[in-house]
Amino acid sequence: MGVRLGVLDVGSNTVHLVAVDAAMGGRPTPMSDWKTPLRLVEQLDKKGNIHEKGLKKLVSAVGEASELGEKLGCSEFIAFATSAVRSAPNSEAVLDEVEKQTGVRLQILSGVEEAQLTFLAARRWYGWSAGRITNLDIGGGSLELSTGTDEHPDLAFSLDLGAGRLTHNWFDTDPPEKKKVSALRDFIDAELEDAVTQMKAMGPAGLAVGTSKTFRTLSRLTGAAPSSAGPYVKRTLTAPGLRQLISFITRMTAADRADLEGVSSNRSHQIVAGALVAEASMRALGIEKLEICPWALREGVILRRTDKGLE
Repeated sequence: MGVRLGVLDVGSNTVHLVAVDAAMGGRPTPMSDWKTPLRLVEQLDKKGNIHEKGLKKLVSAVGEASELGEKLGCSEFIAFATSAVRSAPNSEAVLDEVEKQTGVRLQILSGVEEAQLTFLAARRWYGWSAGRITNLDIGGGSLELSTGTDEHPDLAFSLDLGAGRLTHNWFDTDPPEKKKVSALRDFIDAELEDAVTQMKAMGPAGLAVGTSKTFRTLSRLTGAAPSSAGPYVKRTLTAPGLRQLISFITRMTAADRADLEGVSSNRSHQIVAGALVAEASMRALGIEKLEICPWALREGVILRRTDKGLE
């Protein structure tokens, strides 16, 4: 016997609700899927706190998602927040205000938990025959890296290298200045160094995997099948293809990038930073080709919940 789960993901880019009829051993297939852009990493004051306007937008989005969850008949609601809320100094006050106004208490996932749950989703998608999986996930606020041979990764890292965060902190012109792109590349390389050293010591991956909207977009821009082709079409991202793409999109405005097939208008401004993080991560880890996994954090959360058993 399954239950209808409502899973609310408050990310750095979007607030995303999926309703799933979940059962032990079942595939987490969304019955309903709703999202609204939020860009929380752009709703911060100089100290990194989520400001009043950002809080209002967050409360509104969570309230709308909660009402939708009730209409869809969700008997259980799992609501969590990731990088932008996690790293804000006023996160507790934000969580209290959201709960006061909507009745929903958001759980903050740590960066390591986020990496572990995303890894679980990738492992279930590809199975044991994949051997060691190394997973990369680029969100709006953070980059998650993980590697392992089981369902729980041997190593999991979360770094503040999200596409939205880096765009907000580094780029103030459109298109970005060449020297800013070069400086950001150096910064990303330095930030990756410690995690990459530890991951490479674990040995080569049998399968390198990319999860997240950023990787799906980069893959699409380098020739992969569109999302309309469904989740079972094999999609990849190669290092040479990515390098070629970067030389192209760094010279374009956000408006021009939004005209490219597969790029949503609310993410076109941050795809350059996302591409730079992807390229640096793949280069540092010696990855020439990534498989794009359609499952990621939300599926990991659902799988962890169903593994515990459902009444």
